[in-house]
Amino acid sequence: MPWKGGTLRQFFRNSGHLIRLAAVLIAGLCVFLLIRTALIPKAFGKYGHYSPGALDVIRQRPVSYAGQDTCVMCHDGEAKERASGRHAHVACEACHGPQAAHANADDPSAHKPRLPDVANLCRRCHEKDAAKPAHFPQVVTAEHSGGAACNSCHQPHNPHL
Repeated sequence: MPWKGGTLRQFFRNSGHLIRLAAVLIAGLCVFLLIRTALIPKAFGKYGHYSPGALDVIRQRPVSYAGQDTCVMCHDGEAKERASGRHAHVACEACHGPQAAHANADDPSAHKPRLPDVANLCRRCHEKDAAKPAHFPQVVTAEHSGGAACNSCHQPHNPHL
C-alpha cells in the first residue's frame, strides 16, 4: 500500500504547493459566493430572466395608455369605420400614441392628441421588407406614392388597397 504511514506524510510534505493552490481556489470560491450573495437579489430567477422587482417599478409609473375600450366610448364613428376595414385589429394607440391624459382629463380638448405623421407612421408597418409575411400589404413608399402622403389616397381608419 503506497499510502501507509510514511508514504502519506511524504506525499503531503512534497506536495505543499498543491495544497496551497487548492486552499487559494477554495478561498476564491468562498469569496465569489459571498459577493454573489450580496449582489444578486433573493428573488433572482423566480420569473425566469425577469426581475421580480421590475413589476413594482412599473406599477409606480403613471398609466399612459387609455386602452381600446376607452377610445371607442367617445370615438364611436372612427371605431366603426376601423372595425370594417383592414386595420380592424390595430389598436388606436398603436398609431395615435398613449392617450391616457386625453381620455382621463376633465376637458379632453385640453389634451388633444396631435395627428401622427402619416408618411412615417404607415412606413413603419408597410415598407417592403423580405422579413414580413408575403400576404401582408407592403409597398416601396418612395415609388408607391410619388412623395404624396398616404392619407391623400387612403383613409387611415379603413384603407382600401
